[in-house]
Amino acid sequence: MLLKLYEENPNMKAIQQIVDVLKRGGLIIYPTDTVYGLGCDIRNHRAIERVCELRGLKPEKANLSFVCYDLTDIAQYTKSFDTATFRVLKKALPGPFTFIFNASGQVPKLLSNKKRTVGIRVPDNNIAREIVHQLANPIVSASIHDEDEIVEYSTDPELIHEKYGDLVDIVIDGGYGGNIASTIVDVTSGDFEIMREGKGDLGLFL
Repeated sequence: MLLKLYEENPNMKAIQQIVDVLKRGGLIIYPTDTVYGLGCDIRNHRAIERVCELRGLKPEKANLSFVCYDLTDIAQYTKSFDTATFRVLKKALPGPFTFIFNASGQVPKLLSNKKRTVGIRVPDNNIAREIVHQLANPIVSASIHDEDEIVEYSTDPELIHEKYGDLVDIVIDGGYGGNIASTIVDVTSGDFEIMREGKGDLGLFL
């Protein structure tokens, strides 16, 4: 199903339809403030396995991120961090960043990797955040990649639907997506270490 939503004022009936699909273990492709993402309910192990299968990943080795609604969600899935880190997060989020934290015991065992870390996102996109808010827990997410050698990420939701429509339950058309991924920042050591330069400029918030 291809479902049209507008970021400025997402239709709440459609949002609830998406949430119901996620609760039943369904997969969605949805817009963020960077690239389109493939996601499922963090509490559904079979759905997480399906996401990994689609991306050709092993769950225990997959670097999947958790899309959260706000800093309250982040605190649940990460080990405690200092006040200085919190201040930067409060300024930078919602925004185009993936922050790597030390994982708490709340992270599903299926996704536990040897480093015990977790990537957290709070995208500046009302569709993504409203879905997570109504679901009441994070979405496990992976970026939608394009097979084009020049364009790394798929940006046209109609083309994404043509390719993935039979593999997922809902493709959300939130308009053209970006083709620059989030900036990945490792904060596990207490410092802010840029692991991948992307759309976000962390220097604006330090």
